[in-house]
Amino acid sequence: MVFLRVQYLVLCFFLIYINDLPNIIADPSKLILFADDISIIITNPSPSKFKEDINNTIDNINNWFRCNLLSLNFDKTYFLQFRPKNSYEIDIKISCHNKLIKKTKNTKFLALDIDSCLSWKDHIDQMMSKLSRACYASRYVKHFMSQDILRTIYFSYFHSILSYGIIFWGNSAYSSNIFKIQKRIIRIIMNAINRDSCRQLFTNLKILPLKSQYIFSLLLFVAENRDLYESNSEIHNINTRFSSDLHTPTANLTTFQKGSLLFWN
Repeated sequence: MVFLRVQYLVLCFFLIYINDLPNIIADPSKLILFADDISIIITNPSPSKFKEDINNTIDNINNWFRCNLLSLNFDKTYFLQFRPKNSYEIDIKISCHNKLIKKTKNTKFLALDIDSCLSWKDHIDQMMSKLSRACYASRYVKHFMSQDILRTIYFSYFHSILSYGIIFWGNSAYSSNIFKIQKRIIRIIMNAINRDSCRQLFTNLKILPLKSQYIFSLLLFVAENRDLYESNSEIHNINTRFSSDLHTPTANLTTFQKGSLLFWN
């Protein structure tokens, strides 16, 4: 208990110490703080201005660190360039104190494996390994457990992994692999054979299939964060039958169009 209190106080003092750090980042760049992790998102459609924004941000960070007697841990500092799958990558070299900051193709953020093209392949590969172990555990204990207990195990073990971050990766082309594993554990719980259809099995267990869970999670997120979105009536005063719908931002990239914002409407 004493150790936990000391650790909590150390974290609080650290957050107080760096509370002015976000003020040095100019719009439209954004700094994200989570405990002692710092992430910076820099966006600009112009490659030349993009590089300029990166250099300015690094200079501002360096100045702030120097004034506050801190330094970058280069072993844990790297950058990831997001881009559409078929577009070229901008050649960027970022340095700090004459040391190059490492470039990476993927990173882990709050237990989500994010790649440069936002395909979510790496994250889904990690999930498949965890969910397969859940299937094995369920298959091992099903001879000693009732169906109700197996259903409880499903929600406590399998569902907790499947539902985490589903609003981000649920529409990925690789999500079908997760659905196959979900059908596998449903058949295990219901003691069905591989060729049996799972449609009625999902209904009997009152468990949502992957795509339905994805839609449900999106709806919950919108309902709980309604202040983040505008309706069409807030954008214009024209009285149309769609005036109460959520306003969909204009987008050219298919990756964005297939995302959750368009799906909610």
